Amino acid sequence: MNANFIEKVTKVLVEEKARLERDMKDIGYSVDAKGEERLSYPESGGNSDDDNALEVTTLADEMSVVERLRSDLHDVTKALAALEKGTYGTCKYCKKDIDEKRLLARPTSSSCIECKKTLTQEM
Repeated sequence: MNANFIEKVTKVLVEEKARLERDMKDIGYSVDAKGEERLSYPESGGNSDDDNALEVTTLADEMSVVERLRSDLHDVTKALAALEKGTYGTCKYCKKDIDEKRLLARPTSSSCIECKKTLTQEM
């Protein structure tokens, strides 16, 4: 991979990391100094069963969104670490280079298309 490609992918991943962190913060997710995760949400202001049910439903929805964002952030962080180590773009299964088109489409890819198809039995 050439330096221009690496620079382009790095920029995309850094921007994606910032977006994911911003999205997590926007829905009330935070990590305190001790590393404890918190998800806060605004209370409806009422104590009726309907208000409480709405709060629980909202929290459940946000928790699933947070899990997806955390997973995506984990993938981005791993890709950035691989860039730093010089292992980015190498399939973790067959150790061959991952096609640049695949990496442009999905910069967090850690497997080549052939291995991914084999793993998901899409052959």
